[in-house]
Amino acid sequence: MSRNRIILVTIGIMFSLFLASMESTVVATAMPTIVGQLGGLEHYSWVFSAFMLASTTTVPLYGKLSDLYGRRNIYLAAMALFLVGSIFCGQAQSMTQLIFARSLQGIGAGGIAPLAFILIGEMFTLEQRAKMQGFFSGVWGVSSIAGPLLGGFIVDQLSWHWVFYVNIVPGLLAAGLVAFAWRDHPQSHARPAVDYAGALLLTSSIVILLIGLMDLGTASSWLLIGIAVVLFALLLWVESRAADPILPITLFRQDRLFATTIAHGVFSGWALFGTISYIPLFVQSVIGTSATQAGLTITPLLLGWVTASIIGTRLLLRTGYYKLAITGTTLLFVGAILLATVNMNTSQTLLMIYITIMGIGMGLAIPSFLIAVQTTVERRNLGTATSTIQFSRSIGGTLGVSAMGAALGMRLASNLSASGLNPKLVGQLLDPLPGAEAVIDSSLRFAVADAISIVFIIALVAAALALATVLFFTPRIQLAEKPSANTEDTPVPIIAD
Repeated sequence: MSRNRIILVTIGIMFSLFLASMESTVVATAMPTIVGQLGGLEHYSWVFSAFMLASTTTVPLYGKLSDLYGRRNIYLAAMALFLVGSIFCGQAQSMTQLIFARSLQGIGAGGIAPLAFILIGEMFTLEQRAKMQGFFSGVWGVSSIAGPLLGGFIVDQLSWHWVFYVNIVPGLLAAGLVAFAWRDHPQSHARPAVDYAGALLLTSSIVILLIGLMDLGTASSWLLIGIAVVLFALLLWVESRAADPILPITLFRQDRLFATTIAHGVFSGWALFGTISYIPLFVQSVIGTSATQAGLTITPLLLGWVTASIIGTRLLLRTGYYKLAITGTTLLFVGAILLATVNMNTSQTLLMIYITIMGIGMGLAIPSFLIAVQTTVERRNLGTATSTIQFSRSIGGTLGVSAMGAALGMRLASNLSASGLNPKLVGQLLDPLPGAEAVIDSSLRFAVADAISIVFIIALVAAALALATVLFFTPRIQLAEKPSANTEDTPVPIIAD
C-alpha cells in the first residue's frame, strides 16, 4: 500500500484501539447511575460479564475468519456489530435489554482490537512494528486513563445514555478510514481450519457456569455448574484432537511457564478487573460522591499500571522476568489486603492509594509473564500463546465479576432484610434526587458497604492464589529467544497490556 493509505489505516486503528480499551472503564463509572435509574442491582455484574464473555470468546474466531474472507470485511463487520450494540445499549429501558445489547456490543468488540493488531502486522515491517508499538501503547494508556473521567463527566453533565452513544462518531471514522484505505492481500487457496466446535463448547460452558453462579446455593445452580463442568471436560477432549484448537492444550502440557502464566492471568484478572467493576459502586453508594469522582478514583490504578509496565519492561533484561513477576504479584496481594479492610469510614484518598498499589503490581507482573512466554515459546505458537494469555485475564475478570456479583447480591439481601430496609431504597444511594442525601439512613449505607466488602475479600483470595502460583509453580529460567527456521520471519514480540 502507498504511504498515504498506511497513514489513514493507522489513524483508523488508533481510533479502534481507543474505543476497545476505553469501553469497560467508561461503563464501570456509569453503572451505579444506570442501576439507580433502571433498577436490577442483582444483575449488576452481568452488564460487565456479558460484554467480557462475548468479546473474549469471539477473539480466536475473528482471526480465522479474516484469513478466509479478508481483513477489511471482517473488521467492518466487527465495527458494525459494536456500533449497533452501542446504540441499543443507549436505548435500553431495562437491565435485561442492556445486558443483551452489551452482549451484541461485546461480539463486535471481540474483533476490533485483534484485527487492529493483524492490520499492523501486515502493514509494517518487523522493525517498523517495534517502533510503532510506542504509539499504540500510548493510545491504550491515554484511553484507560481518560475512560473513567469521561464516563463520570458524561453521566453528570449529560446522561448515562451518552456513555454508549459517544462511541458512534470515532467508530464511524475508524471504519471509514479502514474501508477507504485498506487493501487486502490476495487470499491463498488454503483454507485454515476454524475450530467452531471448540468455540461453541467454550462459550456454552462459561455462559452456563455464570448463570449457575448467579443463584449460587440453589439446586438449579449446582445443576448448571455440573453441566458446565461436563461441557468443559468435553471441550478439553475436543481441543486435544482439533487441528487448530481455540485452546492450545499441547502448550499447557509441554510448557510449564505457559501453564503457570495462564493460571496467574486468571487469578490476577479475577482480582483486578472484579475490583475495577465494583469500586465506582462503592464510591458512589457508600462514600456518596458523583460519577465524575467515582471515575477519578480508579484513574490512578490505570495510571500506575501503564507507568509500571513501561518501567518494568525496561528493567526486564537486567532483573529477569521472575523478580518482576514476584514483585508485581506481591504488590497486587498487598493492595488487595489493604482493600479488604475498607469500610464505610474509609476515605476516597485511601481507597485510591490501595487500588493504585494493585495497578502498579499488575503493570510489573503482566508484561513480565507475557514477554517471558513470547521469548521462550516456539515461533509457530507465538500468536496462539499471546492471545491465550490475554484470553486468560479476560476470562478471569469475567468469572470474578460474576462470582463477586452473586456474593454481593446475597449479602446485600441479607443485610437489608436484617435491618428491615426496603431494597428499593438502594436506588436513592445510586441516583439520589436533589436534597435526598440528607434523609438517607446511615444503616442503608452500612448495609451496602458491608455487602461490597465481600467483593474485596474475594479479590484478596484471588490475589493470594496468583501469588501462590508465582511462588510455588513458576519456573525460574533465563530468557533466551528460540530461533525459527527462517530468522527473517521471526516475529517481534508485541508488548500488550
